[in-house]
Amino acid sequence: MTVQRESSTLPWVWRTGAAFLLLNALITFETLWPGPWVRPGLRLSFELCLGVLVLMAFVAWRGRAPGPRALATLAAGYTVLVLMRYADVTAPAVFGRDVNLYWDGPHVVEVLRLAAQSLGWLPVVGALLALALGLGLVWLLSRWALGQLAHSLLWHRPRPWLLAVGLGLSASWTVHPHVPQDTRWFFSLPVSPTLARQAALLPAAWSTQTTETRLSPSPAFDTDVMRLRGAPVLLLFAEAYGATTFDHPQHREALAPAREALADALAASGRHVVSARYRSPTFGGSSWLAHGALLTGVDTHNPRDHDLLLTSRRPHLVQHFARHGYRTVGWMPGLQRPWPEGRYWGYERYADADGVGYTGPHFGYWRIPDQAAMALLHTQELATEGPARFVVFPTVTSHAPFRPVAPLRDDWTGLLQPTAYRDDELQAALAEPVSWTRPTEAYLQSMRYTLGWLASYLRDHAPDDLLTLVVGDHQPIASVTGPNASWDVPVHIISRDAALLQRFEAAGFTAGLEPSPHSLGPLHALTPLLLSAFDGCGGQAACLSAGLAVEPGEDVAGGRVVR
Repeated sequence: MTVQRESSTLPWVWRTGAAFLLLNALITFETLWPGPWVRPGLRLSFELCLGVLVLMAFVAWRGRAPGPRALATLAAGYTVLVLMRYADVTAPAVFGRDVNLYWDGPHVVEVLRLAAQSLGWLPVVGALLALALGLGLVWLLSRWALGQLAHSLLWHRPRPWLLAVGLGLSASWTVHPHVPQDTRWFFSLPVSPTLARQAALLPAAWSTQTTETRLSPSPAFDTDVMRLRGAPVLLLFAEAYGATTFDHPQHREALAPAREALADALAASGRHVVSARYRSPTFGGSSWLAHGALLTGVDTHNPRDHDLLLTSRRPHLVQHFARHGYRTVGWMPGLQRPWPEGRYWGYERYADADGVGYTGPHFGYWRIPDQAAMALLHTQELATEGPARFVVFPTVTSHAPFRPVAPLRDDWTGLLQPTAYRDDELQAALAEPVSWTRPTEAYLQSMRYTLGWLASYLRDHAPDDLLTLVVGDHQPIASVTGPNASWDVPVHIISRDAALLQRFEAAGFTAGLEPSPHSLGPLHALTPLLLSAFDGCGGQAACLSAGLAVEPGEDVAGGRVVR
């Protein structure tokens, strides 16, 4: 084929520019937070820039543009990129996490089924047709733009300039990690890493051998929980409760009165507490990594390992307690979106923001204040008859940006009503300033609230035999902790059973709310200790060989502690 020559630069610029801008717009849009809608992104696609260089090399080598079949195939691939881009930017807004095709793919079918039940099949079919037409339109536009771009590149005169620009852009991307300046600010986040993660996750998730090889070993869940004597267990993941509350002088001083009040409340209720610090697998966010680490005893500091874990059949504490007769409850007032991966945990009852029964006013984005969530949990689960409960409750009020914070209530029964908070209290809380650059005062306020309602509950309402595990999931954001903060979090074990707490002291915990300044290890190392401490051991010798303390005058026989 003879290479055509442009009679003028202007048509070439129009054709090339229009095709490039269209292709760039299709793959650089951003989410209109929060929700499924998007807006144009005024940045360049690095992948498209590289693609232009590859297309230019092909045209220069073959002396012709790709044929119709090749263009159709390229357009189909580009449509997949556009679809993946949409999933990549909207999943955090809709699900609160990155896209995960393993979980989200099957969940799409469930969402369609539920939508059909509530709206009827006609709107659902209409939405699917609209989606198909939209993807078809993207394919047509991509095919046209790629064809125009390919034919424009037949003109050899601008190629050196395009090559120079492409190499310059590539260089700015490559040198970014090695220079102090931000040389990528004009680029949109690429889609290829997301595709690569999904391509690596799906085969690994479907391969038992890969899962077992990649994940760290699980503890042996071959013990019992008879040492607890049927006591209910509340595993409280305290949001953003980090070691900075002890290590930072300002934070420590500000929270000292609240901690003293908590200590007094424990003493008044006949409870004891031992504390330690462990290293969280995450910092400033991604709480689910800490939840997964403690519940399974598997190292989850790599988010990919956590995703892989939820596709496995690894044992965990929820399953362990259920196997020994406990009713397991996932109390998740912070979850306001579908949670398909939650099926891995297998809670007998899973209650999200819509399922806990809160009818009071919404306090900001997280809606449900922790004290109200705890009041509902107590009424519906911990104060009822039946099997002992094992409850996992991640709090949310102390989640960044740490406001609004509801007022503390002495009347816990009032928290069950629609009038739980007065309108002036709600408006005052909503009027409190929120700052991502200076959030320390808000953080300390939220932590005082957390320690305050916990003290009130344990002093006045909690079941006498309740075992409470307060575990910080991660440190707060760096604008609170300051530079070079550790990843340590406090862990408090609270119970009236002093002999049980001695087992934790033998493993390095200290009496009181003040943990040792030295970490006892990664958070997933706490899991085997919990398993051993809760186990009846089958005899005093077995307990001692496991490194667990047995109170003088106490013996263990037949899986039960006897005096």
